[in-house]
Amino acid sequence: MEKDKQVNLTASELSQIWGAYMNASVTSTVLAYFLEKVEDEDIKPVLQDAQSLSLSQMEKLTTIFKKENKPIPFGFTDDDVNFDAPRLYSDNYFLQYVLQMGKLGLFSFSGSVTMSTREDVYSFFSEGLREYNEIHQKAMTVALSKGVYTRPPVIPTPNKVDFVKKQGFLTGWFGERRPLTAIEIANLHDNIQRNSLGIATLTGFSQVVKSKEVKDFIIRGIEIAKKHVNVFSSILKDHDVPTPSGSDAMVTDSATIAPFSDKLMMYHVTEMITLGISFYSMGITTNVRRDLATHYTRLSGEIALYSEDGSNIMIDNGWVEEPPRMVDRDELVKNNTREE
Repeated sequence: MEKDKQVNLTASELSQIWGAYMNASVTSTVLAYFLEKVEDEDIKPVLQDAQSLSLSQMEKLTTIFKKENKPIPFGFTDDDVNFDAPRLYSDNYFLQYVLQMGKLGLFSFSGSVTMSTREDVYSFFSEGLREYNEIHQKAMTVALSKGVYTRPPVIPTPNKVDFVKKQGFLTGWFGERRPLTAIEIANLHDNIQRNSLGIATLTGFSQVVKSKEVKDFIIRGIEIAKKHVNVFSSILKDHDVPTPSGSDAMVTDSATIAPFSDKLMMYHVTEMITLGISFYSMGITTNVRRDLATHYTRLSGEIALYSEDGSNIMIDNGWVEEPPRMVDRDELVKNNTREE
């Protein structure tokens, strides 16, 4: 590869390192609070490793930003967390959070690697893939040992290879519906799990958020996530496939003091929405039964509108940190004219 100092960051690389910094910033802040509250001695080391990874990523990315004379994102700080706030979530929630952190890190960093060409950026995301894999494995091992890891369902399958012979393989709304394929079951199962953890996250936020506008927005998100869980679960049940259980027990009922700022909670919610749309899009591309694709398309549109409302709330409160963008040449011309 070309030497770093001879190569400018591409738009793809700049967008990916900016996003990675923001995610590491919010994650490190949330994990710092978790570490103050965790009691389980098996779960605590998993949180410590995840926190160390987030802080390490921020340090490495700061070096890249400084080398390029690019502004370092403000992100989130200790001002966004109240370590004295009572426990809001259970230790199991902390563990499930890190488990999802590992999954999402693998998902996002694999895409970032393919968009990177400069050696230092490529190495950062490539190394990050390995580190997220380790975090995911550690969290999964502990979850399995404690009996709180929900395995995807095991299904009986035909004993011979077969080929699709009729277009009926694609149908789903009318006529006889074929059984779900393994990939369709996997996507439905994972989306139920992600939404269930989202419900637990938002339920906790709704108990402690200060702004009524943000509270109403979060409560609306809980109802949307519950609806999506019901849609996906009903499809699995219709085909006698086991569904993952809910996660209400992950949230305490005594905490009323916010451990996080409204800004952090809103950012967390909007990021979950973005990821949800990404995984629903994957569901559309990997599922060939028409009714499933229609469900994913409809539900994606619903959360896209919800996301827009969230963005407006964040903009109105001055909470949106602008990502790197192209210079406004019209504005440059106007400024130059004024100076003359």
